[in-house]
Amino acid sequence: MTESNVLLTADADGVRTLTLNRPEAYNSLTVELKERLIAELRAAAEDPDVRAVVLTGTGKAFCAGQDLKEHVGLLQANDPAPLHTVSDHYNPIVKLITGMAKPVIAAVNGTAAGAGAAFAYASDLRIAAESSSYLMAFANVGLGPDSGASWTLQRLIGYGRAAELMLMARTVDSAEALRIGLVGEVVPDEELAARAQKVAAKLAAGPTVAYAKIKNVLSVAAESSLDEALAAEDAAQTALGGTADHTEAVEAFVTKRKPNFQGK
Repeated sequence: MTESNVLLTADADGVRTLTLNRPEAYNSLTVELKERLIAELRAAAEDPDVRAVVLTGTGKAFCAGQDLKEHVGLLQANDPAPLHTVSDHYNPIVKLITGMAKPVIAAVNGTAAGAGAAFAYASDLRIAAESSSYLMAFANVGLGPDSGASWTLQRLIGYGRAAELMLMARTVDSAEALRIGLVGEVVPDEELAARAQKVAAKLAAGPTVAYAKIKNVLSVAAESSLDEALAAEDAAQTALGGTADHTEAVEAFVTKRKPNFQGK
């Protein structure tokens, strides 16, 4: 395990776990943490030994969003940094999560608010602790959504519910989050880390080259016509049909053995 002041990284079984580590501030996002997260997501994306990523937090929160103490301090000092944090930090983080050619799992261990919740929504899978909660808090501070929440949230739960949660800034507990499709699984708090690692390790042992294409095709289909989606599927299948993983999977099926995927 390697450690910075604000972010922990750990590797096991092809899985890199990135842990936001400001528990005293509910893992709220300072400039330092945002820049570290960008760097570590980029490193994970580029490392061929990393085949899946888990994003989680320490303490009672997954991530409470923007650190408002730092934010107001910078505003009062007439520092322009807060006015550019969406373009400089939040947009790159979400693009790295959604564009990563390997699965990203959010292990939501507690409060997820604002940009923190949006990072979970941008992930491919969301496994939640029973104590987790979700809050689109932007309206409470006189702001609109960022970090891709306007795009991801309504695709998870529909326009009507997304509008309600953003306009009313209403907290959603884990039971409701599971019921409305905001998360895919809820587990006891003490089982979250192990469950997320187990799911991530299973994905890491799978056909990761196919997972990358699946993510890409889903992204294309979310904002295209049927013909465009069909064309994207065709291109993906043509490319994947020539991969070593596909050949290995077919041979394993015929010989009735477990496939050994290499992500190639």
